[in-house]
Amino acid sequence: MTAERLDAFMARANAAYYARESSPFSEFTTAPEVTQVFGELLGAWAAVVWRAMGAPVPVMLVELGPGRGTLMADALRAVGAVAADFAAALRLHLVEFSPTLRAAQAQILPGATWHADLSSVPPGPTLAIANEFFDALPIRQFVRRGAGWAERFVSAGRFVERETAGPGRDAADGEVVEIGEAGRAVMRTLAVRIAAQGGAALVIDYGPADSAPGDSFQALRDGRPADPLTDPGTADLTAHVDFRAIAAAAREAGAATHGPVPQGKFLAELGLFQRTGALARTQPPARASALLEAARRLAEPDAMGRLFKALCVCHPALPSPPGFPA
Repeated sequence: MTAERLDAFMARANAAYYARESSPFSEFTTAPEVTQVFGELLGAWAAVVWRAMGAPVPVMLVELGPGRGTLMADALRAVGAVAADFAAALRLHLVEFSPTLRAAQAQILPGATWHADLSSVPPGPTLAIANEFFDALPIRQFVRRGAGWAERFVSAGRFVERETAGPGRDAADGEVVEIGEAGRAVMRTLAVRIAAQGGAALVIDYGPADSAPGDSFQALRDGRPADPLTDPGTADLTAHVDFRAIAAAAREAGAATHGPVPQGKFLAELGLFQRTGALARTQPPARASALLEAARRLAEPDAMGRLFKALCVCHPALPSPPGFPA
């Protein structure tokens, strides 16, 4: 059997997984599914940044990897309630290749326009949101072998190695180095657009803040960790995001960056607990308790609050956005 480079294997497997007729998100829960407050806060964040941009009309509101559409539906509901001028100015564009997910998104996001990638989004000032998008993009893995390097390929459900020039960084013998070329390419495209036409992008995902990931390639099948190399297309394949690398790609393209900061700190700064408390007071006791527990899940360091990070990429003329240190 022909060996397939890991990034090609991951891209093929995830394309099949997200194209399944059954919902690809039935096996795991992302932050927007944990609580409606997550999407509401990001909608309010976008409205504040839009005003800092000078309130351009129209403005492209873009979500990369919208999942079921839950985040954006919650965001738009909040925007409609507190920022009617922003609601009137925005044009909703969703970057999604899966027909299954597009159909789900269309049920709750009427009026959206869908794109396979960023290249077909109309020009203009842009506000982009990417929640748990970059972690699903393909990665390459290199292994230090003595004085040289090997790259991982996949054949018959196992890794095979081929000698290579290496990733351009040092490592100890036997150490794995991951390179996210696809993530850097997407960020470069987004940052070029923002630097030239104005706007900002908010990336929320998981991974280390100031170092490259080691061997973080993983799979989730039927709600449980699984072997990522077996039965491609039946599991969600992900890897930790190299925030340092994508931030550097954004700056090289002419944009400014803020963060990354821990998700818990970011959401707390946006008012996660205040908004959750206000919402809980209007609910029956069981629902109120669930809302408060959901907020803790998003923010607590031993849950999602530390592993997940928030990174903002914006036009250099914009001030520090909400949730990021000045």
